Amino acid sequence: MQTIVIGHRNPDMDSICSALAYAELKRLTGQKNVLAARAGNTNERIDFVLKKFGVEPPALINDLSPRVADVMQPHVVSVRADSPVYDAIQLIDQKRMRGLPVVDASNRCLGLLSAFKVSHYLFPPREKAANARLVTASLADIVTTFGGTLVTGVLSAQPAEQLLMVGAMAQDSFGPRLQGYREKSVILFVGDRPHIQALAIAARVHAIVVTGDVAIDETIRAAAEAAGVTMIASPYDTATSVLLARGAVRVERMIEGDYQSFHADTLLDDARHLAAQSAAFIFPVLDDHGGLAGILSKSDFLKEIPRQLILVDHNELTQAVRGADKVPIIEIIDHHKLGGFSSDTPILFWNNPVGSTSTIVALCYQQLGIPVPAPIAGLLMSGIVADTLNLTSPTTTPVDCAALNRLAKIAQVNSDELATEIFCVGSPLLTMSPEQAISADAKPYEEDGHTFSVAQIEELTFAHFDEKRDALLAALDATRQRDGLLFACLLVTDINDQSSLLLVQGADEFLRTIDYPQRSPHIWELAGVVSRKKQLLPYLLHCLAQVRTGLR
Repeated sequence: MQTIVIGHRNPDMDSICSALAYAELKRLTGQKNVLAARAGNTNERIDFVLKKFGVEPPALINDLSPRVADVMQPHVVSVRADSPVYDAIQLIDQKRMRGLPVVDASNRCLGLLSAFKVSHYLFPPREKAANARLVTASLADIVTTFGGTLVTGVLSAQPAEQLLMVGAMAQDSFGPRLQGYREKSVILFVGDRPHIQALAIAARVHAIVVTGDVAIDETIRAAAEAAGVTMIASPYDTATSVLLARGAVRVERMIEGDYQSFHADTLLDDARHLAAQSAAFIFPVLDDHGGLAGILSKSDFLKEIPRQLILVDHNELTQAVRGADKVPIIEIIDHHKLGGFSSDTPILFWNNPVGSTSTIVALCYQQLGIPVPAPIAGLLMSGIVADTLNLTSPTTTPVDCAALNRLAKIAQVNSDELATEIFCVGSPLLTMSPEQAISADAKPYEEDGHTFSVAQIEELTFAHFDEKRDALLAALDATRQRDGLLFACLLVTDINDQSSLLLVQGADEFLRTIDYPQRSPHIWELAGVVSRKKQLLPYLLHCLAQVRTGLR
């Protein structure tokens, strides 16, 4: 079972750093197969921090929706198309299966062989029983099925239609019956009956199988050799030899070519829907080249998905990586408002109203008495500095301050110098396109049937804002129209001045509720507002309530 520690979509510094640090804590406590992940791209500031402390970025995961690969059987028992049906029957019996996928020499799936179709061939309806004596197979394959021994002649490996005949009648009756098959390639199965054997040699049948492991008269053997008739000895009686010989027909003649297959990357829900409508017993899983990569049976859909999630820095599924609702969530570590999350079973849920999830992760190390590795301490410092604007945000608590001081000693890094380094890296307004700026740290919300998004970027100054203003507003409007949002907004925060500009594109009835000083159409000045979580979001929900009650 893999445990994935992952933050929200459009990850920020705190989301990335807390995921890496908490995954490392899990590993240090002895948990196996733990993966730190991110649900989006990093930015220049995050990349700077990761490089500074020598930590690799978390794995990028855009979708955790269960796939066919999660439950399929990768070790496939298959049969070659040119194999005798006898070999396929043995596999079906040994593996207790209802059928097998059929492949060519390159492991490319050609279709399915069902046990039902094989049994129908071996035991045909009474009205078609006469055709049971006709077998399209090579003499070599026929002999192999009953473990025969070549006495004289040649065992052809070329498949051809053979007529299986049993010499179980009187000599007077046998001759005329044999003449009736002179246009056929006859393989005669007969016991210790030299006269019948001699008649068959005279008629130049294709082959004679002497059954019962009896001795073959030397005169008969010599006559067969002279006439070019192949003679074979079978260790089994006539009935058993004929039954086994019918298994020499090649699998390719019984392939069901019309079958439902899946790719390993097919969504499990989609595969389940198609499988439910099919009467098939198994479903081949193919790679990009049609090769057989696995097999899926209907019982495989009942298997447990082999991964589980720990969410950090969020608790709303609207902000989680795609497919999170399809995978068991076993823990949540967060410092935001509750987003209506529910689970079928009890989970560990630590929601602490501090300034950063990185602070909570630092407390986890402290609570468990596990020393924080120096690089991890540096990451946690960066998460706290970024999310609290170096302890100046109104979300900052004494707990954050104490955690930052402890971590600074471990990492041997000055927090003020670290903050200066982080915020001096890459102005989002200059290094990002308008579309990236409004989405890099955007969080979607849903409240009373209304959906909206709130993004935030931090700048050292508003000096570059005016030149980007119109493009940012256009990008916000495009996002709002595309996603059907009531409104989309971007908070541009000056971390030195401790103030922000709020850009909003939305319905007129919502825009009329905003009562901050308006700088220009769709832009408001929010003095002293720097926190999306503690200041802006509660205000936006208040405005939304006014829209619902029609106060404006």
